[in-house]
Amino acid sequence: MTATPNPAPFSDAFVAQVREMFEEKIVFNRVLGLKITAFAPDAVSGRIAMRPELIGHYGFRRMHGGVTSAGMDAMAGLSIMAAMAARHPDAPLEKLFSRLGTIDLRIDYLRPAVGPHIDLQAQVLRLGSRVASTRMECRGADGELLAAGSGAYIVV
Repeated sequence: MTATPNPAPFSDAFVAQVREMFEEKIVFNRVLGLKITAFAPDAVSGRIAMRPELIGHYGFRRMHGGVTSAGMDAMAGLSIMAAMAARHPDAPLEKLFSRLGTIDLRIDYLRPAVGPHIDLQAQVLRLGSRVASTRMECRGADGELLAAGSGAYIVV
């Protein structure tokens, strides 16, 4: 993915509401330590800091693949919420979130996640009336591509 999120047309208050919901109210995201780093209609990005609780292989101190997968899935959902919010600016955030669910998820693990954090990015490829398609990436702190993914999500 070469696209980087453009400055968001969303109000600061709306972005703060999204952050609170995504980072705090979704308990699993809070457990992962998933933080939003950019939120725009065309792409979103986030970060998960390495912690001992997230290690999957103790000998090599690699992040568990489930953390990578869950982070990429969550970021894809967030990218759909951003696209839907841009398309329907008057819709309440809770309505945008309640209409979303993963149908299919594919993650290709390319390299082990070792380092201080992983950076995640997602963008919507197509936002239909019932299904959205996304593309996601996970990169290490050095910018190296660790995993790539795609997903399909119900948006009814």
